[in-house]
Formats: sequence, C-alpha cells, structure tokens
Amino acid sequence: MSMSGTNVDHHRRRHHSAPQDAGGSVWLSAAAGLCASLVGLGLARFAYTPLIPALIAAKWFTPSEAVYLGAANLAGYLAGALIARDLGSRIGSVWALRSMMLLAALCCFACAVPISFIWFFGFRFLAGVTGGVIMVLAASTILPHIAPSKRGFVGGVIFAGVGLGVAASGTLVPLLLQQGVTQAWVGLGVLSAVLTLISWKAWPSEAPAAQGGEAHHVAAHGTRSLMVLMLCVEYGLNALALVPHMVFLVDFVARGLGQGIAAGSHYWVLYGLGAVIGPLLTGHLADRAGFAAALRVGFLVEAVAVAMPAVSSSLAVLIVSSIIVGGFTPGIVPLVIGRIHELIPHCAAGQRTVWAQATTTFALFQAAGAYGMSYLFTQSGGDYTLLFVIGAVAVAAALALDLVAGLTATRNRPA
Repeated sequence: MSMSGTNVDHHRRRHHSAPQDAGGSVWLSAAAGLCASLVGLGLARFAYTPLIPALIAAKWFTPSEAVYLGAANLAGYLAGALIARDLGSRIGSVWALRSMMLLAALCCFACAVPISFIWFFGFRFLAGVTGGVIMVLAASTILPHIAPSKRGFVGGVIFAGVGLGVAASGTLVPLLLQQGVTQAWVGLGVLSAVLTLISWKAWPSEAPAAQGGEAHHVAAHGTRSLMVLMLCVEYGLNALALVPHMVFLVDFVARGLGQGIAAGSHYWVLYGLGAVIGPLLTGHLADRAGFAAALRVGFLVEAVAVAMPAVSSSLAVLIVSSIIVGGFTPGIVPLVIGRIHELIPHCAAGQRTVWAQATTTFALFQAAGAYGMSYLFTQSGGDYTLLFVIGAVAVAAALALDLVAGLTATRNRPA
C-alpha cells in the first residue's frame, strides 16, 4: 500500500513538472504572449512611426524633437531589458508582464495630451521600458511549460504580436488619425487595455525556480561558454542588419527612388505582413530541422534579402526584400531563444540569464546602428546603398561567427 502511494505521488510530481503538451492551456499561454508582444513591442513602439508626420503637422513637436522622441523609446527598451530579470524575480514574471502591459496602455493615454516635450519624452521612454521587459520575460515565462517539439512554433506565435503591431502601424493608425492625433493615441490606449484584460488570466503559473547549486553552476558555466557568448553577439549583429529596412526603407522608396510617401507606405505594409508570418514560419522550420540549422539558414536568407535593394531597385526585388526582412524582424527571436534552450538545457535560470543578455546586446546594437547609420547617411550625402551593404555584411558576419563557434565547439568536444 505504501509503495503504491509513493509511486502515485511520484507520478503526480513528474506530471506536474512536465511541459504542457496538449490542451487549450498551451494556446492560451501563447495567446497571452502574443498579446504582450503586440502591446509592448508592436503598439507601444512601431505605432509611433506613422504618427511622426501627424505630430509635426499638428505642431505638437518640431521634426528634430520628433526624432528625439523616437530615440527615447530605444533608450527605454535598453533600460527595460536591463531591469527585466530583477523585476521578474521581485514581483514574479507574470505580474511583471501584466504590469508592463498596463503601463504601455497608460503611456498611450498620456501621449494623447501634449503637456510638454519632457512629459512626452518620459512616457515614450516608459513605453520603451515595457517593450524591453516583455521581450525578456514573455517567452521565458511560457516556453518552460511547452514541450520541446512545439517550442519553435509557440515561440513564433508569441512574437507574431510584433508583426501585428507593425501591420497595425501601417493600417490602423492612419484610420485613427482621420479622427485626430489625440484620438489616435486614445485608440491605441484602448486597444492596449483591452488586450491586457483579455490576456490577464491566460498566463501560465510561474515556472518553478531552479534548485540548489547545480542549476546555478550550469547557468554560470553556460553563460561563459563560447557558443553562448557568440550567440549574443550574433543577435546584436542581426539587430544592426535590420536597421536599414526598419528605419530607412520608406524614405528610400519615397525620396531615394522618387516614388513618393504613398509608395513607401505600401512597402511598409509588406514589411508588416512579413513580420506577422515570419516568426510562425521560422518557428515551424526550427521544430523540423533544429534551432541551430534553422538559425544558420535564417542568417543566410536574411543577408541576401538585406543586400537586395543595394543591387536592384526593381519592383519585384523591393517586394521580396521588404517581406523577407520584415519576416526576420521578429522571426529571428524564436530561433535565438530556442538555440539558447539547446545550449543550456534543463536550466531555466541559465536560459533566462542568457536571453536577458542577448536582448540587451540586441538593444545596444540597434540603438548604436540607428544613430551610426543616420550619421553615415548624412556624411555620405544620402547614400542608401551603403546602408544596405553594411546591414548585409553585419548578418553575414553573424553567420560566420556561428559557423566558427560551432566548428570550435565540435573540435573541443571530448570523444
């Protein structure tokens, strides 16, 4: 009798700690992650881009002030990535995510009132913080509950919210702006609040904390390993590679090719369409081929797509380039997270630590890339080709680093 009870108890503990592989809870959790990335990364960040001309036209801000406000969001994103793990450990990851979604909605409502530049700058900075925290915590809160065979696709679902935000910035925001700038911000705030409420109960329970010194030992050694360090650098180089399309694509088509703002906006919509389906496709590929192989294929395809506008400005080339690079903007994220899980298995603490480091590296490279390329663009007299070449070289360097790190690790692996 005692033996049977022990077996039953052991079975229950094992079942409780195993990842969820079936049932609606998996997709509820994925939906919560999608809502979080849509609010904190999609709406709080990308929706600002199409609002810039309206803010200037309404005389809320000068063109230079509007650019500085965009930079405030990048700075906030970096700050959010830096504080995310500490915030999650203090109040719990789920409550941190809920709080950030509420804060993102509040920031939208606050931006509906142009009290002063400092007021607006502060709330654009806070909006960036919400994105940084959500990027670090959302996947690491959900994926430990998901079976390894489904983590790629579920990760793709989570970060499809970023793509939906890009798509919304090209479609929903212009519709809201027909009612006025204030009404557009209020509309974004209402949408963010509704998504927050919808996802409130859908988050999974907190992942069990890593136990004892063994997990700490694994995490410490995992974060120092060559492949983990290289992966963080690769993710940063990928951020640099995305800057030409993310910042200059619309301007390249509108002014560089002389096709006008409307044509430029069409390519931004294609970029957003790619961003919606990209993480779903890359996640599915990773589930089939493995995250290491999928990441290398992704880097290769992305390098070609980023370089395409430097080679040709034909309609077909620009369409393909916009969709593919848009797809990799969020699509690279589930690949990197999955690769971290491969490199540091069975240690949630180590995985969270490395993902926070990778996100911070991404934010640094992206901010530096945006400012650096803007400077180069000015100094070169508006040479768009130079920017696309730099982006392609950056992601090609990421691929080379990954191959070298892989070969080195293979040679050093004991027989």
